[in-house]
Amino acid sequence: MKELLVHLLICPFCLPVEAELKCLISEKEGEDILSGSLYCSQCNNSYPIQEGVAILLPMPSETDSRAPSKYESPELLSSYLWAHYADIFEDMDATAAYEQWAGQLRNDSGISLDAGCAVGRFTFEMSKKSAFAVGIDNSHAFIKTARQLMINRQMGFSIPEEGLLREQRIIKLPETWDSSKVEFVVGDVLRLPFRRDAFSSVSSLNLVDKVPLPLVHIRELNRVARESHGQLLFSDPFSWSSDVSREENWLGGTADGPYSGKGFDNILLLLTGETGELLPPWEVENQGHIWWKIRNHENHFELIRSCFIMARR
Repeated sequence: MKELLVHLLICPFCLPVEAELKCLISEKEGEDILSGSLYCSQCNNSYPIQEGVAILLPMPSETDSRAPSKYESPELLSSYLWAHYADIFEDMDATAAYEQWAGQLRNDSGISLDAGCAVGRFTFEMSKKSAFAVGIDNSHAFIKTARQLMINRQMGFSIPEEGLLREQRIIKLPETWDSSKVEFVVGDVLRLPFRRDAFSSVSSLNLVDKVPLPLVHIRELNRVARESHGQLLFSDPFSWSSDVSREENWLGGTADGPYSGKGFDNILLLLTGETGELLPPWEVENQGHIWWKIRNHENHFELIRSCFIMARR
């Protein structure tokens, strides 16, 4: 973990109180903390830094004992690496989704946050438009892989062709992408371990329908975003599922309740302050949709229409 990140961090367990974390360094290489811990004197929780990865989940001891989620599996890791970087190695089936999302952002001199970053593509895109970019995800496998790519700047991985047959692909980051402007941490988007008003740009791509409490995620994104001179990029297909979240917690897709109707319309109302949830309100600058794709094998793809909102305040 790059040392400059320490001043942004707070204890996720103590939220809504923003308790400071003390960094205890065991091993360091230049500005990179390779091992150590982040200690909260208020709740006595300690969050490990292992192989350069800060693990800032609200209750580390409980989280570590859970069964691994599907986002830790090699199969899904391979699918996400393809989805994020296939255009970089010029796969004929790739989309231009990440460049299109990045095209919505303005250049700024602040720090960016990519919430639910998965294997990191949009974090790199945000770093090209800001002074520094942080990616956060609760998948250890995704974050470890993103950080390895950040350090080594290239990575080989295999993708399924059919059945047990696999073929190799190599990701090589473009020379114009500056790894020194990027960092990745493990954390929970429902309890972001960052100070209020910390980020000039925040993003949430294809995430809000994948968390158990969607409104809490939107509130957290709003909390860490600047109250002025900030920008927010939200995008989602609104594939609500009771396997992920109770229907009463969805922000759309139901006929009854405070967030009945379409999720896109409800997110617009939230951002513009119509519901009183997010203040100060955001001004919507652009909206539309972008096609995104996941590859399961060479004859099976998931094509997703992700509806986006670009907002500023």
